[in-house]
Amino acid sequence: MNQNQDLNPLFPSRLPNVGTTVFTIMSALATEHQAINLGQGFPDFPCDRKLISNVNEAMLADHNQYPPMIGVSELRHEISQKIKNLYKHDYDPDTEITITAGGTQGILTAILACVSPGDEVVIIEPAYDCYRPSIELAGGKVIAVSLQAVRDDNGQVSSYEIPWEALTSALNSKTRLLIINTPHNPTGMVWNLADLDRLALLVQDTSALILSDEVYEHMVYDGAKHHSIASHPTLAARSFLISSFGKTYHVTGWKVGYVAAPAALSKEFRKVHQFNVFTVSTPMQYGLATYLSDATHYLNLPQFYQAKRDFFRAGLDKTGFKLLPTPGTYFQCVDYSKLNIPQASFNEANFCEWLTKDVGVAAIPVSAFYERPTESGVIRFCFAKQEKTLANALERLQQL
Repeated sequence: MNQNQDLNPLFPSRLPNVGTTVFTIMSALATEHQAINLGQGFPDFPCDRKLISNVNEAMLADHNQYPPMIGVSELRHEISQKIKNLYKHDYDPDTEITITAGGTQGILTAILACVSPGDEVVIIEPAYDCYRPSIELAGGKVIAVSLQAVRDDNGQVSSYEIPWEALTSALNSKTRLLIINTPHNPTGMVWNLADLDRLALLVQDTSALILSDEVYEHMVYDGAKHHSIASHPTLAARSFLISSFGKTYHVTGWKVGYVAAPAALSKEFRKVHQFNVFTVSTPMQYGLATYLSDATHYLNLPQFYQAKRDFFRAGLDKTGFKLLPTPGTYFQCVDYSKLNIPQASFNEANFCEWLTKDVGVAAIPVSAFYERPTESGVIRFCFAKQEKTLANALERLQQL
């Protein structure tokens, strides 16, 4: 027997189909080729210095030990008040709001809390890449339906629509959870009030729970408003609401978010949360609580990001890309299939690789948000960047 076998025991993978995420791959490729990284969704500009001062003050006030497992009281109360002001739903800060280590941990914990082996979980593709592996870790069965791609007369994708017929067919007595995401990553589409009403009718005679991923809630444009699951009492009664301070306050590396849910759901959520991450950075929670008390910090976000979106779209209009609507998020999807270059025939992953290496701008293939690559000739750019970063990227893209 080879002695090394004892040092390297074999075991079955819990996630045999999971490799390195496309975000990591494209960011590494962008670094290697000194490309402008419009792939991974993070800002390249600093957060408000006042927020850092708030956290520093919390550290100096000796808020440096374990906080309560569910999160510091001040932050939970501020979140409760924010949701009440925006969406007219009153979550009890003591029994219905839990502070998490970012939105992704909140998503995983909610799934582990309510999904048992054999339960079915419905997701809508293209879908954020943590949904499927989280379901598989819980032993659940993923039931994926796809957004309907609306195409123009040239065969290019012009928008996406909610697949109501497929959703209706997917729900059954085995459905434990339905995951929705609005505003939607990667397409930027948003659910409206009529959509929530239709969803309520769809699930009213089922025992399905809902996980509503709303981390881009403050990035909805053109005078529209975000319709949270919290704003619909019938749906709120069976839902986990996920949000993220990292997205809202330009601090994605802090990994602080929250989950709001009815007391019964929160009780089960917290059972898993306490053994998953237990709790989250104490001074950051205190700093965020102080900062959150001033609503202007998030109420001004739509205007802030719409200016970036409009600047980026105006520049893209001078390229051969077809721009898809971007009513929400800080992502812009484009169809490249009619570009007057040989590379327009590439699949999305290969096109993004070429774009990074030869053009010097990194993007993400939308096909990567499906379990089985679904080619539509659409890629995603992130415009949460400084104007000079966007201008430099546009100068390169306008050469296509």
